[in-house]
Amino acid sequence: MKKKHMKWLVSSIMLMVLCIGQPSSSEGTSPAWSVDEFLKDREGTFVIQEVKEKSPWVYNKKRANKCFAPQSTFKVANALIGLQTGAVRDEYDIKYWDGVKREIDNWNKDHTLGSGMRDSVVWYYQAMARDIGEERMSHWVKAIQYGNEDISGGIDQFWLSSSLRISPIEQVHFLKQLYEESLPFDLSVMRTVKRMMIQEEEKHATLYGKTGSGSGIGWYVGFIKHKNKTYIFATNIEGTGLEAKEITYRILKKYHLIEASV
Repeated sequence: MKKKHMKWLVSSIMLMVLCIGQPSSSEGTSPAWSVDEFLKDREGTFVIQEVKEKSPWVYNKKRANKCFAPQSTFKVANALIGLQTGAVRDEYDIKYWDGVKREIDNWNKDHTLGSGMRDSVVWYYQAMARDIGEERMSHWVKAIQYGNEDISGGIDQFWLSSSLRISPIEQVHFLKQLYEESLPFDLSVMRTVKRMMIQEEEKHATLYGKTGSGSGIGWYVGFIKHKNKTYIFATNIEGTGLEAKEITYRILKKYHLIEASV
């Protein structure tokens, strides 16, 4: 009886350790998320995952699993591929403005890979995509399993309301791999792109993000390092990327993950 009792005791302790060591997405490392107040008046979804957790917390699961054109959030993947293939040398690689006046004033000047990310300069990343070429682009989009992997919409158009589609859940999965530096790119490449994504640096937090807008859809995706935790997120709404960014900031402020406002 003693022996049986000891075996039961050991098994029970092991089970307790296993359960404690693997909190669900609603326990342990994350707050009890509630974002209805920010999204109740519009169609949208918010997905967030602390990197140590097994699955994300999701608001509006139906939309979170629906696929949309990534729009300018694809600049993150595009920059990774451009650096890896040598289409650009580094974040300071300049492309010269062609003199064509575009709708956003900030685009009407020379840009680097880094400033093109910060100002979301479509023409810079289109030119880089053409330099990468269809064969190499297709190879890398498939290698990182980015959304539906479909670049048939044209080498400088496929991510802009065209053939490429990705869901908010898939965005979080992709960005989690980037944060963890587990994508099939050189370490220096991933670290360069992460550095270019920095939007806010505070005493206890660093926010990395990228907007995307088009066809009535707004994205804001990225991750926030707060003290000893990191949260990967994706916001997707009917609206613009700037509106998605504003909603995300308000959520992060509610949970004291960031102090800044847009």
